[in-house]
Amino acid sequence: MTELCRIGVPQEIWDRLEPIKDDDQAIKDYGIEVAVDMINKMKAGGVRGFHFYTINLERSTRLVLEKLNFVPAVSEVRPLPWNPSLSEKRAGENVRPIFWRNHARSYIKRTELWDEFPNGRWGDARSPAYGELIHGVQVRLPADQALRKWGTPESVGDVTSIFVRYCQGKLDSLPWSDTQLQAESSAIQDRLAQINGAGFLTINSQPSCNGAPSSDKVHGWGPSNGFVYKKAYLEFFVSPANMQALLRRLATAPTATYYAVNKAGELFTNCVEDSPNAVTWGVFPGKEILQPTIVERVSFLAWKDEAFDFWNAWSKVYAEESPASALLKGICSDWYLMNIVENNFQSHPESIFELFDGLGSQPTN
Repeated sequence: MTELCRIGVPQEIWDRLEPIKDDDQAIKDYGIEVAVDMINKMKAGGVRGFHFYTINLERSTRLVLEKLNFVPAVSEVRPLPWNPSLSEKRAGENVRPIFWRNHARSYIKRTELWDEFPNGRWGDARSPAYGELIHGVQVRLPADQALRKWGTPESVGDVTSIFVRYCQGKLDSLPWSDTQLQAESSAIQDRLAQINGAGFLTINSQPSCNGAPSSDKVHGWGPSNGFVYKKAYLEFFVSPANMQALLRRLATAPTATYYAVNKAGELFTNCVEDSPNAVTWGVFPGKEILQPTIVERVSFLAWKDEAFDFWNAWSKVYAEESPASALLKGICSDWYLMNIVENNFQSHPESIFELFDGLGSQPTN
């Protein structure tokens, strides 16, 4: 950047950087300090306009603005478990289905024509005020990125290995997630890798949480002096044989609820009603209980079309008649998308995984 701008860096700055050159956060913190000092000197000299190039480091820019008193300080704790939209139309929105947690842009695109957005509680997804969760987002994957990250899988075992490596932090993305596992999943990372290795390919998860402070760096969100709660949640693709074995196990698990559906729309569930199931909620001083994340049948069936589309998009990276393309299309057409909620949020974070103990096989192609 200095070469591009044709400027020199004072030796004083190089000297300060030398002892912290291997510490990214320390370098960012020092950069904030330097920026604030420079702008204060320019202000003293009469300059009144400043242009910031964030270079995708909005946090650093925001902290510079706060330290200069250009903007009020913002709490580091998230206002909600997911990032709220900046649209004025959605200002009051505080409830979303969990399924799009890794694809917020898709959810916003699907719902941009809604007249109202859920506030306080989800309500009935079929309400005319909400509109339909129309699947209008075309799923595409850059071929060079797919080949570089995920290679050319030719067996279910190859696909399973990709998912396991993602859970272990050895891959930074999957077709269903542009980023690494969220910080909250670090507590269940080993168990996630274990069930993926058994053929239950997870694309979304959260551990249970029983009353963590709203200021907690991993689980926290919402106003100060509150407490947050979560039910354990898993969402995954599963072969028909593995699903049937798991359904037999779930028949003896009274606190677990599930939905499973294939691409054709064949649905299995033990949920008697279609009412939303809050999987995240918070209790805060002087406020109603907030339920920002839910599981609900209509939304899940809307999401499943998009979820299965990623298999087809992945298959198109390879030649039409190649083994890799046939494998991924076969998984798309034959497997099920399933989610499980362990409603006993007081159980330990790994309790949901006990449902999978001793289960799993990798079907031959």
